[in-house]
Amino acid sequence: MDSLEESGRYERQIRLFGVEGQKSLKKATALVVGAGGLGSSVTAYLAVAGMGRIIVVDGDVVEISNLNRQILHGARDVGRSKAVSAAETVLGLNPEVDVEAVALFADEDNLADLVSEADLVIDALDNFPARYLLNRAAIEIGVPLFHGAISGFNGQATTVIPEKTPCLRCIFPRSPPKETSPALGATCGVIGSIQASEAIKYLAGKGELLGGRLLIWDGLRAECDEIPIERNPRCGDCGVEEF
Repeated sequence: MDSLEESGRYERQIRLFGVEGQKSLKKATALVVGAGGLGSSVTAYLAVAGMGRIIVVDGDVVEISNLNRQILHGARDVGRSKAVSAAETVLGLNPEVDVEAVALFADEDNLADLVSEADLVIDALDNFPARYLLNRAAIEIGVPLFHGAISGFNGQATTVIPEKTPCLRCIFPRSPPKETSPALGATCGVIGSIQASEAIKYLAGKGELLGGRLLIWDGLRAECDEIPIERNPRCGDCGVEEF
């Protein structure tokens, strides 16, 4: 490790995946697209775990209605850039992390450049049109994508490894109807923690990832289920067959 202070900070997780695993985290760059409920949870846990660099992308500003779940922001941040607020909070959690705030909405004009800077991508978005753009960019560049979504007490997560697992469009060929879903902070915590855990496992080379499985969280019943999924050879984003 680079310093005794750093070794002490991460000592309890080094017991899980060793010094080499911790070095893998430190060398990696995570792109977190969305600094809302999911993005707050994922970013916080990646930061305290010692992710070397985190790029936080969000073009929105903090609103009072965000504060029940978006834990990187506080009352004093209302009206401020979510990306900037998130980056400042991350530095307070772990000043050893190199964090970059990108105060832009992710779109087809900027996603390829953003994804190309990262070793992994966190989908912390709240709409499927943007998710599809992120999914395609991750596949084209060859970067793993860690998907999460929530609605009220319920949530879902999966991991996309380009050329190895089903992608997001394989699972959801068509965008679900657009709606403003209810949002509970604790549900963001559950799904965001799963996404962060998947990203850490990927970098540390530990455990079995959620590739080929869609995890479903039912918070009202406190139950997890999973749906096995397969690659669609005719998928518009990752398919290998011609239509």
